[in-house]
Amino acid sequence: MRKQYLIFSLLAVFVLLVAFVPEKAKYDRYHSRAELSLFQEMIVNPPVDTNLYFGTSSHCYGCHSRDPLEFGLVDEAGNDVAMFEDWATTMMANSAKDPFWRAKVSHESISIPAYADEIQDKCTSCHAPMGHYTAAYHGELPYTMEDLLADTLGLDGVSCSSCHMISEENLGQQFSGEITFDTLDRFLYGPYQIPYAAPMQIYVGFEPVYSEHILDAGVCASCHTLITSSFDLDGNPTGETFVEQATYHEWLNSDYGEDADNVTCQGCHMAPLDDSVIISANYNFLEKRFPYGPHELVGGNTFMLQLMKENRFELGLWTGVSDWDQTIDKTYAMLQERSLSSSLEMVANQGDTAYFELYLENQAGHKFPSGYPSRRAFVEFVVETAAGDTLFHSGAYDQDYNLYANDPEFETHFDVINSPDQVQIYEFVQGDINGDFTTVLEHAYAPLKDNRLPPKGFRKDHFTYDTVQVVGAADLDPNFNYEGQEGSGSDRITFAVSLNGYDGDVHVNSRVYYQSLPLRWLAPMLAEETPEINTFRSMFNEADHTPVLITEDLLENVYVEGEALSAKEAFDLIALEVSPNPSWSGRFSIQPANGQSIEKIQVWDVSGRLVRFHQTAPNEIWIGGKGVFVIRVQTAEGWGQKRVVIQ
Repeated sequence: MRKQYLIFSLLAVFVLLVAFVPEKAKYDRYHSRAELSLFQEMIVNPPVDTNLYFGTSSHCYGCHSRDPLEFGLVDEAGNDVAMFEDWATTMMANSAKDPFWRAKVSHESISIPAYADEIQDKCTSCHAPMGHYTAAYHGELPYTMEDLLADTLGLDGVSCSSCHMISEENLGQQFSGEITFDTLDRFLYGPYQIPYAAPMQIYVGFEPVYSEHILDAGVCASCHTLITSSFDLDGNPTGETFVEQATYHEWLNSDYGEDADNVTCQGCHMAPLDDSVIISANYNFLEKRFPYGPHELVGGNTFMLQLMKENRFELGLWTGVSDWDQTIDKTYAMLQERSLSSSLEMVANQGDTAYFELYLENQAGHKFPSGYPSRRAFVEFVVETAAGDTLFHSGAYDQDYNLYANDPEFETHFDVINSPDQVQIYEFVQGDINGDFTTVLEHAYAPLKDNRLPPKGFRKDHFTYDTVQVVGAADLDPNFNYEGQEGSGSDRITFAVSLNGYDGDVHVNSRVYYQSLPLRWLAPMLAEETPEINTFRSMFNEADHTPVLITEDLLENVYVEGEALSAKEAFDLIALEVSPNPSWSGRFSIQPANGQSIEKIQVWDVSGRLVRFHQTAPNEIWIGGKGVFVIRVQTAEGWGQKRVVIQ
């Protein structure tokens, strides 16, 4: 302590003396005008005292914000990549000021008032970790929302120290806000060997230390795997726990988590640049570092970022509009370019029914959507005649973006959609102790549905599967996470469209939308009255609720020929056993499940054209070529079809 006071006194005296040094001499002495200014500002913002465990982001601002000389913290094209500004407009930086989070904590607290302090203590462990753990180290838990609002450390959210002080000890083994910090040694871990330590030691009071673990996905595990205690509707503990989210475990159960390249959370959400970068402002002599991971921490919550930008003054967020816009643009790019791929094909036209297949493949290293249970993606599928009349529309929504076809509890998962009142919604649905849908996280007792698209490599025999299960009808869907073998991270949806006798061209359009906070999910909370809920409600009502368009596929001028036969009758009439599938040779054995002999066989390609084939035996055919085909079979009892693959 005495040593720090001595350093502080010497610095103060030196700043007073340097004020009288001629202007040119000052800049000869220092690396830049900005560094001199920062040196003087130490009088106002001195190094973090040794009796404090963490420092706020303001202590890092001096060296890790924009370089006024545009020499440090820029890529090779001169683009600004400064940590502070990239971080300041992220959900992480604003985790403790997020008005939805505050509203939801108050909703949980009034739902189970006897345990309000415990609920708030758990929530702040991830959303305000520095404040929470300072209180923990002082033996002053629970750390409540009232404590947070009076605490600069807590209000700094998931700040620099929150991540860079996480210990290698217990890494990836602690969840639900349990975090091991290296506070005794006052280390700040980074990914570069032999760091230039003096400025951070003098100006901030911490020592930068190289450690590989800072790039490990385990750094994210503590807060991105949340297991809560379950309560009944009277507010009594059930004695059970509930996995509210398990993004880290989803990543473990993927090709990303087991790949030799080990693409971690940081590798996607802080995607490293190809350029070398000087990682500090005002220290132009430093060697460039490679690779450099921008601190953009991009996720998928464009809605809340936009809401906070529009209400930044009310929320005490002083970052400029351009910085918010950059973060929002990068978040859109993450959703629309790196989350999901899709393709749409017509696979058959039988009787009065046209069949279309939408293929969706998850590109993320975890489920899509992942994280907080309000998040969902849904499919809009529209078939129109050449004149613009609608033949089929699944996934239609009203002016508030509420889906018309959404069961009061929740919509089931579909393998085949043959009616406009069916819609594919990829979501996690939690149920209370009575098995009813609930949005109160502490009432969650068991999952009712989880058909979110798994990541590639996802397996049921993985050790994490108990926390990341597929739940409901998707678990029985042969086209869900299965393309010849388990772990495709994909889904195939068949749309069976009744043509009602229409002959002619059709235009077919499929769109996948993402919503982070759909109104339907928020409704129970917004019906309550607390200051936090009222604040969020007023902001929410003024916000743009347009869902994010993730992918879109269009088939134009596809010819269809209708007959008087309903879609359901055509699709479900006969079941077929076709093997092997997939086939390497193009040879298939066909067995109708009803035991009837085959009277007629047709083979269609993915564009809906008849394909030549050879019938080598009564129940065997050979198809030349490779790709996806549909085998259609007629028996005395009717028609049936099966999709096959030739590799």
